[in-house]
Amino acid sequence: MAEMSLAQLKIGQKAIITSLAGLPPQSRQKLLDMGLTRGEEIIMIHKAPLGDPIWLAVKGYELSFRRE
Repeated sequence: MAEMSLAQLKIGQKAIITSLAGLPPQSRQKLLDMGLTRGEEIIMIHKAPLGDPIWLAVKGYELSFRRE
């Protein structure tokens, strides 16, 4: 399976989180606290027309966040 970023996921596509590398420590910790941990499956639910914000399904709930 090829690695890709969240920006590359299409609506309805599933992926497994392999890394949160390259993020500032504060942003990385916030994503970990929301359940975006290595090995977790995510599903791209929706992307706004310009790609920001995005909605993901993870661990039975939905998250919405901006690129920043």
